[in-house]
Amino acid sequence: MAYEAKTKVTEVTVADFLAQVEPPVRREDGQALCEIMREVSGLEPKMWGPSIVGFGSYKYRYESGTEGVSLKMGFSPRKPNLVLYLPRTDDRQALLDRLGKYDHGKSCIYIKKLADVDVGVLKERVTNAWGGRSFGQID
Repeated sequence: MAYEAKTKVTEVTVADFLAQVEPPVRREDGQALCEIMREVSGLEPKMWGPSIVGFGSYKYRYESGTEGVSLKMGFSPRKPNLVLYLPRTDDRQALLDRLGKYDHGKSCIYIKKLADVDVGVLKERVTNAWGGRSFGQID
């Protein structure tokens, strides 16, 4: 049985999705983060699944033979916080140490609101994540 990724590009427009995000501060932060990622990547965002705004994509293949396509970077403006999906880079922790108030998981950064972080440092982290690793990008 072939593996099929659950999170795929959809036809929903990012503008329509972001316009419906609640609460309003999360909507505004999502729109601002979208602009940062658009500027850094030079790409227009696409919706990945029902709630992830993604930029770029890449093909992957695991040793098991499983392969697919995923977003290169993105975010999801969820009610409790903004979730950033950024690839790891060597300078990740040094930048996070300067970011401000955040939490993180293995591959995600959680921010309650952009006002809690240094947006310049965030933009530096996004820029380094975008250009810091070869993905075999396909768009």
